[in-house]
Amino acid sequence: MDEQQFVGLLEALLQPDTERVKSATATLNKTYYTSPASLNALLQIICNHPKPELRQLAAVEARKLVSKHWSSLPADQKSTLRNQICQFTLNEDTTLTRHSAARVIAAIATRDFEDGEWGDLPAFLQQAATSSTARHREVGTYIMWTTLETVGDAFPGKKSDLYTLFGSTIKDPESAEVRVNTMLALSRLAMLLEPDEEPKELALFQEMVPGMVAVLQATVQEGDEDHALQAFEVFQTLLGCESALLQKHFADLVKFMIDLAANTEVDDDYRSQALAFLMQCVRYRKLKVQALRIGEELTLKALQIVTELGDLASEDEDITPARSALGLLDILASSLPPSQVVIPLLKALGGYFSSQNPDYRQAGVLALGMCVEGAPDFIATQLHEILPAVLGLLEDSDLKVRGAALNGVARLADDLAEDVGKEHATLIPAMMKNFDLVINNLNDERSLQIVRGSCHAVDSLIEGLDPEDAAKYVSELVPRFSKLFHHEDLKTKVASIGAVGSIASASEQAFLPFFEQTMSALSPYVSIKDSQEELELRGVVCDSIGKIASAVGAQPFQPYLMPLMQASEEALHLDHPRLRETSYILWSTMAKVYEEGFEQFLAGAVKGLSDCLEQDEDAELVELGEQAKDLIGTEVTIEGRKVKVAAATDDDDDDSDLNEAAMDADDEWDDLAGVSAVAMEKEIAAEVLGDIISHSKRAFLPYLQSTIEKLLELVEHTYEGIRKAALGTLWRTYATLFQMAESDGMAKWKPGLPPQVDPPADLKKFGNLVMTATLALWQDEMDRGTVTDINRDLGSTLKLCGPSVLMTEKGTAVPEIVQQLLSIITKRHPCQQDLGDEDDGEILDESSEYDWLLIETAMEVVTCLSVVLGPAFGELWKAFEKPIVKYASSQEPLERSAAVGAIAECVGNMGEACGPYTTNLLKLLVHRLSDEDPETKSNAVYGIGLLCEKTTKDDEILSQLPTIFGKIEPLLDAQNQARLLDNTAGCVSRFISKYPDKMPIAEVLPRLIQLLPLREDYEENKPIFSMIVKLYQANEPTIQQATPTLMPIFEQVLGPPEDQLEDETRAQLVELVKYLRK
Repeated sequence: MDEQQFVGLLEALLQPDTERVKSATATLNKTYYTSPASLNALLQIICNHPKPELRQLAAVEARKLVSKHWSSLPADQKSTLRNQICQFTLNEDTTLTRHSAARVIAAIATRDFEDGEWGDLPAFLQQAATSSTARHREVGTYIMWTTLETVGDAFPGKKSDLYTLFGSTIKDPESAEVRVNTMLALSRLAMLLEPDEEPKELALFQEMVPGMVAVLQATVQEGDEDHALQAFEVFQTLLGCESALLQKHFADLVKFMIDLAANTEVDDDYRSQALAFLMQCVRYRKLKVQALRIGEELTLKALQIVTELGDLASEDEDITPARSALGLLDILASSLPPSQVVIPLLKALGGYFSSQNPDYRQAGVLALGMCVEGAPDFIATQLHEILPAVLGLLEDSDLKVRGAALNGVARLADDLAEDVGKEHATLIPAMMKNFDLVINNLNDERSLQIVRGSCHAVDSLIEGLDPEDAAKYVSELVPRFSKLFHHEDLKTKVASIGAVGSIASASEQAFLPFFEQTMSALSPYVSIKDSQEELELRGVVCDSIGKIASAVGAQPFQPYLMPLMQASEEALHLDHPRLRETSYILWSTMAKVYEEGFEQFLAGAVKGLSDCLEQDEDAELVELGEQAKDLIGTEVTIEGRKVKVAAATDDDDDDSDLNEAAMDADDEWDDLAGVSAVAMEKEIAAEVLGDIISHSKRAFLPYLQSTIEKLLELVEHTYEGIRKAALGTLWRTYATLFQMAESDGMAKWKPGLPPQVDPPADLKKFGNLVMTATLALWQDEMDRGTVTDINRDLGSTLKLCGPSVLMTEKGTAVPEIVQQLLSIITKRHPCQQDLGDEDDGEILDESSEYDWLLIETAMEVVTCLSVVLGPAFGELWKAFEKPIVKYASSQEPLERSAAVGAIAECVGNMGEACGPYTTNLLKLLVHRLSDEDPETKSNAVYGIGLLCEKTTKDDEILSQLPTIFGKIEPLLDAQNQARLLDNTAGCVSRFISKYPDKMPIAEVLPRLIQLLPLREDYEENKPIFSMIVKLYQANEPTIQQATPTLMPIFEQVLGPPEDQLEDETRAQLVELVKYLRK
């Protein structure tokens, strides 16, 4: 081997000449790296070459070749090389080279330990780690860390000896590097530790935690940034390990981080790191945080930190404690119950809103906005107090407070569109006033922020309005905002265009007078592509035009369709993920607008979406060379997305370093990984396919087979967004095909198993595939949102397609479905546990709103099962009764009303099979007639009516009649609660129909007629008019006398809206009216 040429080629790799680098790489790979001698040569260069940069490069290259050639070297040569590289590494002065050489040692150890060799390495490392020379201790602990990282459990010797050593090195009196290396090594041990199998090791690890906290504390106090960040990273890693590791010190650790985050004397970077740790704590140790009841302290400290935000209009987008605190509030609100976050926040906001300090007023309204998404139901009940305060802030004397208030309105409206929309008459004029005050003076960022804020607030708010209400503002808003379509500031342009799209979407036909001029102004932007800014603007314009198309309809939009679709296909090739996503969403909109008329574009759309789903996600990983080192720490834009450039680590190998033993079967680490831009793009593509399939129907059939195959593969993707979207689209596809089969003559399904209607063979086969994929994902899925969506998908498909959905090639899926539903309703599902927890923790009574949504959607699947199984569901109710009844006595009104509603629906659907459960259910429902919550009361009335109608235990019902009617009578005075009165009318009608001879009809009927026509719950028209028809057929005198009062009511319900009556009830009523007119 020509050693001189070999060294020359390595030196060429360090030159800033791309062609020379390429040529040298090719020669090395082809001529030298195929031979074991190259590894020996590289190891000699590491140990002996005078240039540190060449020693460093040789180490990086050698590490790649160890797995390939180390075993082929002669034993005596290997022994010499081991000694040489160990001695060299101990004494190397250059840190990066020292670290790279240490990783070569770790790579060699991996091979040697497998072959039962290098048994004296641990003793060498022990000696180095306890040397009197600090440098040697640093090298020893560093090699220990990197070797543990690589070999994991294959590290020779007793773990207890390692803990004894680390107990000493974590308190190293001289070197922060020794202390931090020890922490890093401990984090690797943590990833391998199985607490149930190794209780002694668990105890040893737990003893180390206070020392680890002390190391972090010291690095922060000394301003040692590099080591502090490594120490923070170790604690982040521990959150992804078994929860028992931190359990003993968890409360102290969280308290330490809260105090660190709130301490304004500490450097902002460290405070932001502490807040990031707390965010991960709440995300992955939610149940522990909730049980500690520290949500309130976290909320109030975070709120205080937000006051440091300063000027929101600042262009500076660096991570700051105030911005991190807003992120923490967001996660707290969606993870913990309202009692620990939103209630204390709202109590504190009064003082913030009325503060003399504008920073406090701004902080208050921004914090409120961050918490809406996590607790919309609770905040909706407080809007009567919140909105007047926010309106006051929209007129604040300080411009930045007004900007924050506009942001607050936008966030409130995003999640509470209908509730906030009811106040449009006061909110929209207040926004317009803010807009008008600054529109003629757009020279500074603060004024632009108000204009953008007004656009965003209108954008969010107007979507919650009925078309007739939205129509009132079109002529006021569109001329104002359209003047900004060509403003020089990109963000302002984007905000105004987005707002006009939403105004169109909300106002529908009322937008037509502005349609032509808006399209004329926006059309030029559809094909711009000369810069990143132009591509971003093009995406927003296409989104907005899609909304305009859905507002004005297919015919008026036709002239613009073809150029827009051509532009959307071109956008796929402009290297901008956001723009590609815009194209997909646009196709979804056009499929909805044109339905089967979208067929002419299907080939292009399906190809674009299929190409997206087939993208290689690993292709995103970019290797930045020597020339890019000036970019470290900055943000660059790659394909339209901002990416932070990190320094190359010492770890430069292609092989994965993470020990596989740390990756258990559940692969919980996936949850901690970042999500790539390609993955997010695939998520949107999978969702859009669902829209296109369900709207284009038969036209899509030629593309169906290949699309289904791709989607089934994606159900097991590592990113939960893709799993959720793929499965949702598969269920939508099944429902679409089922409806097509029905329209082709397949009979309507009937309740009960086995199914009485047999779907076509292909449809059965497809249903089996989707159900099998669903059951596999459902039982192990760790993501709460994905499980919630599975519940929704399954429930809606059952309702639409009936019991054939439940059949797989193994028979019925009912037992597995019941098992999953029970695990969710009893809070035992994997997605309801903390990361790394087994299913044996304490079950907490309170839930965050998203946790409750998961349980509520599971209850909805239970009611859907009762719909498709009919009387056969009676047997399943044995399993569901106890857990659902438990929620009917919850402290939370939302939980009580959902449980009582589910009970009522199940009773109605199982029919006579409810007989054996009558005693318990009657007692519960009668008790809930006095509930303080109107929704719960309404559901209880509904349930009692159904129980009376369906049960065979008439004696039990009749014995309770006086009690029932004693509780129902006061409900008739609730004139402002339409649903309660509608359900009361339905309930009384069911009693009269079932027991006409036991009811005082002459007293009851006139009161019942006063409740007609129903105002909200039209389903109850069925029992009411069925009862009225029966009474006329029996010539009952009270009803005969009431005919003059009833005739106008009959006319009203037979008129619009059409959905007041089902077809059967309508036919009965038409016959009755004809008879009465005779």
